[in-house]
Amino acid sequence: MGLILVAYVGLYGQHVHAKDTRLFAGGWLILALIFLSPLCALTSALFSARVAHHLVMIGIATPLLTLSLPCRKPFLPVGAAALLQALVLWFWHAPAPYTAALTSDGLFWAMQLTLLGSAWAFWQGVFSPRSAPVSVLIALLGTIVQMGLLGALITFAPVPLYPPHLLTTGPWSMSALEDQQLAGLIMWIPSVAPYLVAALVLIGRSLDRTVQVDGSQQ
Repeated sequence: MGLILVAYVGLYGQHVHAKDTRLFAGGWLILALIFLSPLCALTSALFSARVAHHLVMIGIATPLLTLSLPCRKPFLPVGAAALLQALVLWFWHAPAPYTAALTSDGLFWAMQLTLLGSAWAFWQGVFSPRSAPVSVLIALLGTIVQMGLLGALITFAPVPLYPPHLLTTGPWSMSALEDQQLAGLIMWIPSVAPYLVAALVLIGRSLDRTVQVDGSQQ
């Protein structure tokens, strides 16, 4: 199934402009690595690896692919897309849905595709010239906050929450709780970097435009 997903994304290559080839290739390569490399197998044992897998997919591979494709009208307004992405992220990282996804191939791929699809809608809204800069900034900062909150809840949970990993972390010299705490830290801190960078770039561009307007009026 991983091969099918990667091949499906690869079909978009025919629509990529030459100037965007490197972005497209980078996004495609990252997707291929996380679904076909040992990292994918490691996610069966470690919840922290699963969280890293999801965050690389939605925070690095997806924006690269979105940037590489021709600009189109976003599927959703950026605020609605941010809310959708948050709901999908929280749902699949709740213990019950997550456990169900790891016991069913259909639910597992529903988890992957809904995470990817909601991230795609979000980054479309972020990069669309039709989106108001203020709305984009609020969506980015809101995403940083909600991901940080989810990460903190996972980190500080006093007991292991994810049954599929209760007996799988020993070979990696971690308890299930330690693995869960590492997953929470990954969700809490490094995962927000792409959204923070996008917010800072947006702020920088807005300041540049303000300076240019002020300069032209003098």
